[in-house]
Amino acid sequence: MNKIIAITGASSGIGLATANLFADNGWTVYAGTRNVQRDQKKHGNRANLHFLEMEVTKPESLERAFATIENNHGHLDVLFANAGFGYLRPLGQATFEEIKSIFDTNVYGVMHTIRAGLSLLCKAESGHVIATTSVGGLVGQPLNEIYCASKFAVEGLLESLATYYKPTFNIDVTLLEPGAIATNFNNTVLSHIEQTGGIKEDEYKPVFERYISTFSKRNSVPQRPESV
Repeated sequence: MNKIIAITGASSGIGLATANLFADNGWTVYAGTRNVQRDQKKHGNRANLHFLEMEVTKPESLERAFATIENNHGHLDVLFANAGFGYLRPLGQATFEEIKSIFDTNVYGVMHTIRAGLSLLCKAESGHVIATTSVGGLVGQPLNEIYCASKFAVEGLLESLATYYKPTFNIDVTLLEPGAIATNFNNTVLSHIEQTGGIKEDEYKPVFERYISTFSKRNSVPQRPESV
């Protein structure tokens, strides 16, 4: 039986590297993106790599995607909930919209993805759920508490699923916890700070300056996504 994998957040970084790796190894790959036409044209140079709309903040988008996979194949072997993002913002300065946007993607998006794909994984009778968290899901970081909280939540979710998915559904559960990776993630973090006026000139400023110095050094020699 042909092996099928679905990946969210597959337009770049770890998601795209994973999509290419599995496609090169003969799997049929459904690479989730918000811009199918752009990414199919840019990255879809493999016959078994298919870009599919998977907007993780919209359950109906995920349901359509998994319905397509079910119609085409009838099962799913691996579900990789990889979509996520973040930015530095102390809780005391964060807007409700900033908090909500991180949790909508990083927490609820993972929940929506697994919920939508579970029945297809069960049909494979030997499925695998993988989710990308972060070192920030293991250790709290200054000024990064909102992002870290979202990743701690995913750690708790997947660890809980692991207690019964294997004996009940024969589905393995894996957490991917990367540190610094050579993707657009770090640029997104820093650009959000610039676009929203930076950290205010108050008691947070010295902490921010020290953390940015450490953050920049730590990310100066990142892993390649392909190595993850």
